[in-house]
Amino acid sequence: MNENTADHSSLGIEAPEEITRRRFFEKLSITLASFCAAVVGVPLIGFIIAPLFRKPPAKWVTLGKVNEFQIGKTVSVTVIDSSSLPWAGVTAKSAIWLRRESETSFIAFSANCTHLGCPVRWLEGAELFICPCHGGVYYYDGSVAAGPPPLPLFRYNVRVENGEVKMNPVVVPITTTS
Repeated sequence: MNENTADHSSLGIEAPEEITRRRFFEKLSITLASFCAAVVGVPLIGFIIAPLFRKPPAKWVTLGKVNEFQIGKTVSVTVIDSSSLPWAGVTAKSAIWLRRESETSFIAFSANCTHLGCPVRWLEGAELFICPCHGGVYYYDGSVAAGPPPLPLFRYNVRVENGEVKMNPVVVPITTTS
């Protein structure tokens, strides 16, 4: 044996493994794919999870001036959802039914039936809310008159402040039980 050549096997040292070109590109591809998945995945997961931690603003919405509503009349009012995102557009708009009971007393009803969430309409002459989907009928005070609705129309909190009618918008619960 040549004296310049050392016998590593007798010393317990293993020679470093030579990496092949194929193995190098395999590791490089896995590393780059993992990096790309992280770059795309982290913001995507954040976008999906963020609304769970974001608290909707507890902001009262102005429905109009007190003198714009007649006592004993029920009218439809369009409301802009204060918790929606800036790009929501027309989907941020919703409707409610507002009834003026007296000089300072108002009732705001959801425009959705408590059966399956269909929009209800107000029949002025009969003083009834009618759901066209499954025949639900509600009295002028929102209580169930007939049909499948299990609960009365949802009521929003309403107050009069500085000559304006204001409503506290919340998520409307819809049930599917009979």
